[in-house]
Amino acid sequence: MLKIHNSLTREKQNFIPIEPGKVRMYVCGMTVYDYCHLGHARVMVVFDMVYRWLKASGLDVTYVRNITDIDDKIIKRAAENGESIHALTQRFIAFMHEDERALGVLPPDHEPRATQYVPQMLDMIARLEANGLAYRASDGDVNYSVRKFPEYGRLSGKSPEDLRAGERVEVDANKHDPLDFVLWKHAKDSEAEEVKWDSPWGKGRPGWHIECSAMGSEILGKHFDIHGGGADLQFPHHENEIAQSEGAHRCRFVNYWMHNGFVRVDSEKMSKSLGNFFTIREVLKKYDAEVVRFFILRAHYRSPLNYSDAHLDDAKGALTRLYTALKSLPLPSGEGWGGGGAVDWSEPHAQRFKAAMDDDFNTPEAVAVLFDLANEANRTRSPQLLAQLKVLGATVGLLQREPQDFLQGRITGKPSVTLGELTVHATGTIRHTPESIDYLIRERATAKKSKNFAEADRIRKELLETGIVLEDSAAGTTWRRA
Repeated sequence: MLKIHNSLTREKQNFIPIEPGKVRMYVCGMTVYDYCHLGHARVMVVFDMVYRWLKASGLDVTYVRNITDIDDKIIKRAAENGESIHALTQRFIAFMHEDERALGVLPPDHEPRATQYVPQMLDMIARLEANGLAYRASDGDVNYSVRKFPEYGRLSGKSPEDLRAGERVEVDANKHDPLDFVLWKHAKDSEAEEVKWDSPWGKGRPGWHIECSAMGSEILGKHFDIHGGGADLQFPHHENEIAQSEGAHRCRFVNYWMHNGFVRVDSEKMSKSLGNFFTIREVLKKYDAEVVRFFILRAHYRSPLNYSDAHLDDAKGALTRLYTALKSLPLPSGEGWGGGGAVDWSEPHAQRFKAAMDDDFNTPEAVAVLFDLANEANRTRSPQLLAQLKVLGATVGLLQREPQDFLQGRITGKPSVTLGELTVHATGTIRHTPESIDYLIRERATAKKSKNFAEADRIRKELLETGIVLEDSAAGTTWRRA
C-alpha cells in the first residue's frame, strides 16, 4: 500500500483517497516574471514523478498546477521593462512550458491562471468576512484575522506566539495582529488598470495566498487529497491556505500535504545574493535534460538536493550505464523505441521497485533497482529483463529515448533541437506525447482567442519543428506526424 509522508502529521501514513480509485492533487506552480530556476525544476520533476506513479498504480488522477500571473514582482518587472503585464507573463509562461517539456514533465490536467479566477477569490473573501475571519483595515486592504482561526500553526507545528517571534512576520500598523495577512490589496492611483478589479471593497487585486485556495477549491472541490509544493511554501503560504479554505468552507481542506526539499549549490542554499543561482536554461546549456531529471530523482524528494558539476557528471555517467544496457534491446518489428509495453509486476525487480515507490516515493531505492535489473539483464542477456528495465523507467519518466540518441549526444555534446531560447540536448527529450500535443493545441486556441497571434504562431512552429503538423478546420484543430 502506498504510504505518503504527511507534512501535517509529520509521519508516513497509508494513502487512502477520499473517493476510491481517484486522486485529486494540487501543486503550487510558478510566479511568471523570470526564467524558471533549479528550485522550480525540482518541483516540476518531483510532482511529475508523483503524478506518474499514482497513474501507474491504477489511480485516476486529476492534477492541478497553477500559474501566478498577478503579483507585486510581476507588476514591478513589467514596469521596469516598459511592457504590459500580459505580455510579460505570456512570454515567461511559454519559456516555462519549454523548460518543463525538456525535463520530460507531463502537462498537468489543469493549469489555472490566477487572473482567471478573481470572481472565485472575491466569493471566498466574502465568505471569510461573513464568518468573522476577515476585516477591512484602515489602509483599505482586506486582511485575514489569524487569531480567530484556532488551528493556525498546525501545518508549521508552531503556535501563533512562536510564529510572531519569527523573522518572516512583518509588522504593519494597519493589521490587528502582525500575523494577519492580506486577502485583497486596495488599488493605488498610480497602478495601471490591468492590475485592478472591482470588488465590494473597492478596486484592487487579490493577495497571493487567496489565489491558490480559490483555484484549488474551484477545480478540485472544497476537500481534496494531496497538496504539494516546495518546503519554502509550508509557512506562511500553505499555512494561510488552510486558514482561508477551512475558515471559508467550514470543512477539512486537504488530507495529505507534501513538500519537496530545498536545492543547495555546493552545499549552500541557492540564492541570488550568494551568486549561486542557476536557471534551468543555464544548466541545460551544459547538461542533457534527462541527466538533470535523473539527478533530481536520485535524491529523495524530501531531502536537500545538492547541485554541483561533480554530481551532474556522476548522474550523467550513471544514466549512460543504463542506456548502454538498453542499447542491445531488440524491438518488435515496426515498433519504434517509444512503443508501449506493460510492466510485469510479478517479476522480482518490479516488486522491489514498487515497494520502494510505495514507501513515500523512495526514488533513490527505485533507481538502485533499475541498476540491479540492468546488471542482471547484462549477465543473462535477457531481452525480457531489458524490456522490463525500459517500462519500469517509464513509470518515473526515464529511459524512453533511443539509446543511441542519448549515447551519441553524450559523445558529441551537440544539441539536436532548439526551442526558442532553450537548447535541448539529444532528440528524445522533446518527443511529444498525444497528451502534450493536445495541451499545446489548447494553449494555441487560448492565444488565438485573446488575439495573441504571435504566441499562436510560435506554438504551431514549435510543433512543426518536432514533426507535428497542425491542421485547422471549421470543426477544430487536428494534428498529424509529418
